[in-house]
Amino acid sequence: MTDLFSYDGKRVLVVGGATGMGAAAAQIATGLGADATVLDIVEVDYPTARSLHVDLADKASVDAALGALGALGALDDSFHAVFSCAGIADGPPLMRINFISQRHIIDTLRRDGRIGRGSSVCMISSVGGASWRTQIPQTLDFLAAETWEGMEAWIAAHEGTNNYSFSKVAMNTYVAHSAFGFAQEGMRINGIAPGGTDTPLARKNADVWLPFQGDYRDATGLPHLTPEQMGGTIAFLCMDAASGINGEIVTVDDGYVASGLTGSFDSVTVKMLLGA
Repeated sequence: MTDLFSYDGKRVLVVGGATGMGAAAAQIATGLGADATVLDIVEVDYPTARSLHVDLADKASVDAALGALGALGALDDSFHAVFSCAGIADGPPLMRINFISQRHIIDTLRRDGRIGRGSSVCMISSVGGASWRTQIPQTLDFLAAETWEGMEAWIAAHEGTNNYSFSKVAMNTYVAHSAFGFAQEGMRINGIAPGGTDTPLARKNADVWLPFQGDYRDATGLPHLTPEQMGGTIAFLCMDAASGINGEIVTVDDGYVASGLTGSFDSVTVKMLLGA
């Protein structure tokens, strides 16, 4: 029974795992027995089986990294789990880093058979994408552009979509829409939607991100959420113990959105996030 909660003998690919939630997830999985490979543009400064430099804003760099995976030591060129954890807050390459490159990696590994029956994927979304169900038709139109170049062209043609919120709406819709196909292939894909978490990315955008969910923290006395709380949920969702969970976005926010949605906690921000 304990094997359900183990990563012994499993190979894990962590995209964007040098810092923050990705680093926490990688270290938790490693501690549970995983052989972890980390892809990031930043140097990895904690013990892991191997790491590879990649610029997620550059398709050539991403494809080179995908091609190099099988040449790293004795690594089998397939993975039992993919933790897709990269993200930035703003800037021209936002959609490439936050979604396009990560979808490209997952789709490529799936097409090449490097993730297959028994494999699981978990992506990091955000409560910032909580309104995704109200935008499904538009987002499915975007997702229909399956290539890197096609997605970039769609974003260029649709003003106001190269932003953080839409990147998370796209991710949530991608996870939900992919569930059936993954299930047919004996795989699973899920995501987490973190609330206000104290990460290096949040600290880089401290004026906007660190105060987020502050009204709820003041009312409950709870501290900021941590990368470890997110990493633990990511690791769990790709464990055999979570084998029945597929196509879900698991909100990890101390109950903030649920409380705002049901009115037990009155939050203008939650209503806005939900499109109310």
